[in-house]
Formats: sequence, C-alpha cells, structure tokens
Amino acid sequence: MEPAKNILEVRDLVIAFDTDAGQVTAVDQVSFDVPRSRTLGIVGESGCGKSVTAFSIMRLLPQPMGKVLRGSIKLDGIDLLKCSQKQLHKIRGARISMIFQEPMSALNPVHRIGKQLSEIYQLHNPEMTQKDAWEASIEMLHKVGIPSPEIRVGEYPHQLSGGMRQRVVIAIALALKPQLVIADEPTTALDVTIQAQILDLMKSLQHEMGMSIIMITHDLGVIAETCDRVVVMYAGRVAEVGSTDQIFHNPKHLYTQGLLQSIPRLENTRKVTLPTISGLVPGLAELPVGARFAPRSPSPLAEDYLQSEEFKTIRPTLKEVEPGHWVENCPAVLVDSLY
Repeated sequence: MEPAKNILEVRDLVIAFDTDAGQVTAVDQVSFDVPRSRTLGIVGESGCGKSVTAFSIMRLLPQPMGKVLRGSIKLDGIDLLKCSQKQLHKIRGARISMIFQEPMSALNPVHRIGKQLSEIYQLHNPEMTQKDAWEASIEMLHKVGIPSPEIRVGEYPHQLSGGMRQRVVIAIALALKPQLVIADEPTTALDVTIQAQILDLMKSLQHEMGMSIIMITHDLGVIAETCDRVVVMYAGRVAEVGSTDQIFHNPKHLYTQGLLQSIPRLENTRKVTLPTISGLVPGLAELPVGARFAPRSPSPLAEDYLQSEEFKTIRPTLKEVEPGHWVENCPAVLVDSLY
C-alpha cells in the first residue's frame, strides 16, 4: 500500500485564547496540507496566526490560556489533537520537530551543547549509552556544517555565534530524522550571508533525509527561495493558497499583491518610498465576520461591502481559481472580480 500523498493534513483548525477581556479567536478555520518531501510556506504579517498554528501542531500552546476549539491535525493519519501526552512524547522529536525562532532562548544556557543534543538521542533510545549519544551528537554537528564539532560539543551556547547557535538548533531538530520539521522564522536576526547558508543547509538536509518542512516567515524572499506551496494568512484566516509560482506570478488576493509590491527590488528607482498596505491589522477582539482585509482594501468595491449586511454576517469561502490555487471569494479583496 502506497503512503498518502500528504504527511500532514490540517482541517478547520480553530484556536482561541482566554484573556481578561474574554475569549478571543487567534486562528479561524485554517486548513492546509503538507506534501511529502516538500516545503510549505506560511506567510503573513505579525499577529496573523502563523506561529500559533505551528505551536498547535506541536501541541505546545501556552496552557491553560490556549485552546484548540475545533478541527483536526493529522500526521500520517494520526490526529495529534487526540494523542495522549505519552503518545506525543514518542512523536515529538522522532516524527515531528520544530526549529524555534530564537536559538538563544531555545537552547539551555547552563548546559553544554553536547549534553543538550545527546539528551535527544537518549530520551528516545534509552538503551543508547552516553558515549554513543555523544558520538552521534558530534556526527550531527558535523552534518549541519559546524567546524571542529568534537570541540563545540563541550561549549556553552553563549560561546557560539548566532549562525552557529541556529545550526545547533537545526541539529537538535533533525537528530532523529523526523518526517516533518516546522521552522518558525529560522533566519530571524541573522545577517543576509548567514541566512543564505542556513536556508541552503536546510534544503540539502531535506534532500538527503526526504523530510517535509513547514517554513513560517514574514519574509517573501525566503518563501520564494525555499517553498513549493504557500499559505498566505491574514488576521487568523487563510487568504490565499497556491504553488509558489501561482502566488508570486498570479496573486489574486489584494493582500497577497500588497505584500509582493512592498518587497524592495534592485530595479526600483532609488530613494523612492516603497508601496505599503494602509491601515492596521484588526485586534483579536475586533475581528469581523466578513473578509477581514476589506477595511484596508484599495478595491473600489470595498466601501460598499463594508456597509453591507454581508460583511457583518457572512464569512467568505475559499474558491479554486485554477488547479491548486485557492483564494478568499469576496470581490472587495480580489485583484479582479471572479464573478
């Protein structure tokens, strides 16, 4: 029997947080698939729900405030939301792992690199000796391009550069060769040269190990460089989904188009103000039922839509505009009307 096409299937995911002002919804009926051995990018402004979605997949939402109200997250047919903590312990690290946004907070500052990495091997392989785990750690550090790994295993995180620390975090995430890796802003705070090295490293390791990757970022350059498919999120919802080529060369949602237009380009006239998306992302307590980008939309249809009963009561569905390319079906937020 052939394995399923997708390693991960997320369906109608709804995530809420309890706050002093009451319960607010941070992720609202989000669905997407991650194909085997491919990279899915999730992109959007800060606060759109990217990282919350990632933490829900790992079952690492802050407790007791964060709650998954509805939906399913299936890894190879196993619904992670229904797994016990004992089952999750076996799945995390071995079948699914995460590269966290800030390596200095992801690594324990009071333990040597070798101890933190060898711990992964021994947690999932209790029969492994300390010596074997240490040697496996050195081999993994070598694999992610850290020079003199036999020396680095004895060092503390603060003794390494930012790029080196990020490579250690990647080594920890990939140590047990998981089927799926979630990379949450893996190149944040790194200079451009190190960013390119980290992205090349991840691509080469993906090719070698055959793993799938979810790349979470606000950087469209990273998306273009690494991803096969892209999910564009806005205010907790999916605005557009498609292949990287479809999203970059035929964007249908005005939000997607606004993000693409705001990228600095070499051919742009120098010292000219970059295009921006006017307005602000709505607060979680103020999210409308209708198309959430409409108040910031430059479409001439937006003003009438905002005054309509439809905006107050009807949530737009996603419409397939070409094979594999889905977009929020509301004329007020589309580049051109699909009706």
